[in-house]
Amino acid sequence: MTALIAKPWLSSQADPDPRTATGARLRWGVIATGGIAASVTRDLELLADAELYAVSSRTQAAADAFAADFGFARAFGDQNGQTGYDRLLANDAVDVVYVATPHAHHHEIAMAALTAGKHVLCEKALTVNAREASELVSLARAKGLFLMEAMWSRFLPGMQRAFEIAASGEIGEVKWVGADLGFPAPYSPASRLWAPKDGGGALLDLTVYPLLWALGTLGFPQTVSATGWLNDDGVDAQNALTLGYHHGAQAQLTSSLLAHGPRTATVAGSHGFLQSIGSINNPKELRVQVGFDGPRSESFDVVGRGYTYELREVTRCIQHGLTESPVMPLEDSLNTMRLFDGVRAQLGVSYPNDAR
Repeated sequence: MTALIAKPWLSSQADPDPRTATGARLRWGVIATGGIAASVTRDLELLADAELYAVSSRTQAAADAFAADFGFARAFGDQNGQTGYDRLLANDAVDVVYVATPHAHHHEIAMAALTAGKHVLCEKALTVNAREASELVSLARAKGLFLMEAMWSRFLPGMQRAFEIAASGEIGEVKWVGADLGFPAPYSPASRLWAPKDGGGALLDLTVYPLLWALGTLGFPQTVSATGWLNDDGVDAQNALTLGYHHGAQAQLTSSLLAHGPRTATVAGSHGFLQSIGSINNPKELRVQVGFDGPRSESFDVVGRGYTYELREVTRCIQHGLTESPVMPLEDSLNTMRLFDGVRAQLGVSYPNDAR
């Protein structure tokens, strides 16, 4: 895994309101009709330069219902041996697609979309392993198409401000980061959270969020130590990571599908610290304390459900001819998947996709 110098990923968007148009209208296709697809689509509706053009699902009925709910012009289900998403991708009017399927299907569908000449926003985690991620990145670069992992939290005002404070020197040199995210998810072998075939487990679904706090303030680590508990299906129900850095800094990250946690993040420096208030994946408030002085707080409003910011970045990049986001570069997605591959090797977690 490549070691990167710690730096903040600060947005270059001139207008902080993500609803502000930045160029020509783009026609969007949404692949899948589950909960995350609905949440992101509701925010996509808020962008003045986004057109909800097409949606696909495994059944025509599900695609039709989603299209009716949100006003998509076209709906595609599986038909005559052809998948709904292949039918959507064959439509020349679609400019960019959002892939909202479970993790294990990201590689197959995003590869098909890129092959069809579509720009791609793919839900996190980008894939289930680094090999798949590398194949996606190579194809996108070869075809000159935009590709981005939908790490929405990275673009939020509260998260951007946390990165900015950590980089400013106000709290001194960052020495350790602690972050957790957890909730009890009822076990069901049919649920994507618990199904190995879908890339289930806490790592791919939850750990991306605590990890973001470490990456945004310390960069990628030089060492990673992982422990966790696997259920009888070989799915990681809980994990704890310790990241080590050459300059002596550390990060402790915990993710759980078994227990409620405080969902807090702390970034501690040689002069002071900052803490998130509210869930770490969408911080609405930051508390900053320098030395033994009284803390100050900064609060943040979020447009929509918070997905508007990543959607604006995708739209802006495509409108300006960029093939990757400077705020969410592809190399960071590759390095994250390499880190996760190493963690899975320590935990003993494997997915069917690994054998393909």
